[in-house]
Amino acid sequence: MAVTESAPAAPPAAHTQTRPTDQGAGQATGQGTGQGGEYEGILRRQSQRESAARTYARSLPIVPVRARGLTIEGADGRRYLDCLSGAGTLALGHNHPVVLEAIRKVLDSGAPLHVLDLATPLKDAFTSELFATLPGALADDARIQFCGPAGTDAVEAALKLVRTATGRNGLLAFTGAYHGMTAGALDASGGAPDVRVTRLPYPQRYRCPFGAGGERGAELSARWTENLLDDPKSGVTIPAGMILEAVQGEGGVIPAPDDWMRRMRRITADRSIPLVVDEVQTGVGRTGAFWAVEHSGVVPDVMVLSKAIGGSLPLAVIVYRSELDVWEPGAHAGTFRGNQLAMAAGTATLAYVRENKLAERAGTLGARILGRLQGLAAAHPCVGDVRGRGLMIGVELVDPDAAGPDDSVPPSAPALALAVQQECLARGLIVELGGRHSAVVRLLPPLTLTDEQATAVLDRFADALAAAERAHTPHPPASRRATAPRNASGPSL
Repeated sequence: MAVTESAPAAPPAAHTQTRPTDQGAGQATGQGTGQGGEYEGILRRQSQRESAARTYARSLPIVPVRARGLTIEGADGRRYLDCLSGAGTLALGHNHPVVLEAIRKVLDSGAPLHVLDLATPLKDAFTSELFATLPGALADDARIQFCGPAGTDAVEAALKLVRTATGRNGLLAFTGAYHGMTAGALDASGGAPDVRVTRLPYPQRYRCPFGAGGERGAELSARWTENLLDDPKSGVTIPAGMILEAVQGEGGVIPAPDDWMRRMRRITADRSIPLVVDEVQTGVGRTGAFWAVEHSGVVPDVMVLSKAIGGSLPLAVIVYRSELDVWEPGAHAGTFRGNQLAMAAGTATLAYVRENKLAERAGTLGARILGRLQGLAAAHPCVGDVRGRGLMIGVELVDPDAAGPDDSVPPSAPALALAVQQECLARGLIVELGGRHSAVVRLLPPLTLTDEQATAVLDRFADALAAAERAHTPHPPASRRATAPRNASGPSL
């Protein structure tokens, strides 16, 4: 049956902030390039012409025309603080000067823009900079495969590689995972419609699948994995590889405990199972380390990289131990695996993050943001959990009044989360939803976020949360007790 949709309504006027922020973000200027009918016409034509598969355009009915740093300006003249950052792609925010300069140099040089997989000075520079950031034990003996321009193709390459290298076919993946939208990547993701990959329980502190949480929950997850592999009657043979995320992003911003990561490394190494770590969203300083695996000291056999490594342009690679390099020529190819502009922009981005210690900055600022959000959790019973690592942060919203006597935590509140997202947009703040039932509000600001900008983001989020909560619970019980913060504390902003 065909799906019909009316054109999305224009967002309400942005909430005015008296605090100065990045280029006055959030204040309606009235000076946009497409007012009134033109702006609405673009949205209407999009809904008429584009496929029903589009996603972000549904919840964010804006028409970006200019952007810089944290700020997007819409065709209607309104400005927004962008805490989606291209789903984590924009490590330096929009149109950072070092990225623009790198792109201009390529364009002015006359260098070819399309080169298939030929060697070029730009590719050599990118590879050298990338290898300089990798865990040393991997970089010292690594190979790199340039894939199609999307992260999901790099996932496909990684799965194909370990299957080819081991001669085995099965895979281990985790509940809640997200690895992309192509067929093989979907098989290994949490929303797969057909189960062709063995699913393992991912450790969660808040919604632990074993009802234990914390270190005990992570221990049970590891024991389950070991038992499944060692039990001759489990129905699971030794697989071609295990793929995991050090922080599940789309799964709800769930950081894996460092001890559990090390345990997974031991389990796979002891059984000669290649470990594939998907760093598509967590990489390039996002979590407070250049690569998320560095928090635990784990050195995987394969790393899947995309998003921020292209400096805002499409680029995806896998980096893996040389002993796995058993490809036949052309075994994994793609017409657009030689994106010269992306390599130049990526080299500039990687170097800027490294030289300016933005990963460390993300860790420090992220801890302070979590501390401020924990204050909201104490005052708003609808905030079930605050979690994250670095500038990869999630706020899970729940319905405390719907909890049953046997529920260890309240059920998710997806309608409330959607209302919070809409209230944020009305106040000039762009956030994303994720997690189970889309009940987790996600914050992925650029690593260049300043303290002042972080305060503006949190002020708007707090205002939006209060407004959405009032609309959903107009008469909360007077005796309702505030819940305690549930994450590691950090100083308030």
